[in-house]
Amino acid sequence: MYSLLKNIISHTELHAKWLNTLSFMENAGARKISASEHASEVSLIQLKHAAEEHRHAYYLKKQIGKLSPDLCKSYENNELLAARATRQYLHALDVKTCRYLRNHYRPSPDELKYAAYLFVTYAIEVRADRLYPVYQDILTEAGSKIMVKSIILEEEGHLEEMISQLYEFSSNWQDHANCIVNIEEELYYEWLNSISNEIRHHDYV
Repeated sequence: MYSLLKNIISHTELHAKWLNTLSFMENAGARKISASEHASEVSLIQLKHAAEEHRHAYYLKKQIGKLSPDLCKSYENNELLAARATRQYLHALDVKTCRYLRNHYRPSPDELKYAAYLFVTYAIEVRADRLYPVYQDILTEAGSKIMVKSIILEEEGHLEEMISQLYEFSSNWQDHANCIVNIEEELYYEWLNSISNEIRHHDYV
């Protein structure tokens, strides 16, 4: 990941697409959180989390302007890195998590929706806790105007909140969470490989 990100930030267009890709994924995550809400029983943490993920999407999108005001105006495929894999990543994690939970919890539809929110979001926060600090280190080394330090702090808080919610949900949540994290890791490396292959195909070296 380190060498891939170093290559990405050394090309303005690639870097803009990377920021746009992260923005797309943060926005997709926020929308999934909102979609998982119960019709009436919505916690303050859920509302806060969805709002902050939307803000991250906005913040990352706004950072693109520091590279060029003309790049990545939308989430069209040609303005994302590995667009197909990017669009499938969170959806695939959601589907596979629901399948896992059906096999181990046999929840009601409402329970499944909430459980999937907890475990999918936990896995994504674990990933964010690993990815954003590496990205920030590379930005700092390069003397870039782009910063993601504020996102790092909020994602750390999100992870703590998800752990607290998972403890309330199940006493043995961690065993199941580890399985979901393994599912996410496989999807994550497929996504990174898709990005790497696309970059090689377009001769960004």
